[in-house]
Amino acid sequence: MQAVRLVRVGPPIAWAAATVVMFALAGVPTSHDLLFSWLLVGMLAFTASDFRKRLPRLVVEWAPLIAILFVYDLLRGYADGLLFPAHELPQIRVENWLFGSPAPTVWLQSHLWHGANDLRWWDYLSWFVYLTHFLATLIAAAILWTFAHERFARYATMVCAFAAVGFATYVLFPAVPPWLAAQHGNLGESNRIVPIAWHHIPIAHFSALFEHGQEYANNVAAMPSLHAGYAVLFSLYLWRLVPRWVRPVLAVYPVAMSFALVYTGEHYIVDCVAGWVYAIVTFVAVNYVFDLRGRRGVAPAPALAD
Repeated sequence: MQAVRLVRVGPPIAWAAATVVMFALAGVPTSHDLLFSWLLVGMLAFTASDFRKRLPRLVVEWAPLIAILFVYDLLRGYADGLLFPAHELPQIRVENWLFGSPAPTVWLQSHLWHGANDLRWWDYLSWFVYLTHFLATLIAAAILWTFAHERFARYATMVCAFAAVGFATYVLFPAVPPWLAAQHGNLGESNRIVPIAWHHIPIAHFSALFEHGQEYANNVAAMPSLHAGYAVLFSLYLWRLVPRWVRPVLAVYPVAMSFALVYTGEHYIVDCVAGWVYAIVTFVAVNYVFDLRGRRGVAPAPALAD
């Protein structure tokens, strides 16, 4: 009995301890390769007592998600001007038509930004909310696979479908973000705050993608905002699965993400709204397909909590 308990408890504790050490020494994993490795080891740690059965399932069920997101990472850099030149003025005109001049990102920075050497608490909070984009979606997928396996396939399908439609839009409508439009002199002052704030944070990050992997980056992949859209998808999917006291956090999260993106110069409001719409459509469409399949022979799983 003690041996069984040790197998169940020991690996998760070891993984948690290794995670603390990793975060302290190396930083936060924000690239897909490192994040997937960390999560896969964690899932194996929590299923060590049923390792032989769960390992093949882990490989089969996570392979499509990993493959699609890696392909997305590899291809998104080539979407820049693949078919059409990058659009810069349409977004600014829409923002000015909706909100007046200057555009919201310029207005926010003129009132809240005090320069790279005078960061305020909201700058750090915006950085933190932005950082959660790299972690929240895949951590949720790992938790669902480990503790609510019947919920995983639906959520993973939503994540992949949203990445696909986002990439298609980047190809058809490459769009310049506010910080880059400001450098071109078409917007006003809009600083890219996230990398500035990151240098003031006393933790590292080992995402080669963010600073060094420019061949994978796409500076004109602003429409729609996947950051804003994935925040909505995350909240929509988990809404019925979490206790009621957690739901206010889910309600605030997409709004906080959109504010952070606009304030830090990463996206216009119209980019965020488009991301919200894409996420809602993806959520409804995937649920419809899975529910249709369920009515044809597989009953839908009950909610985890209320």
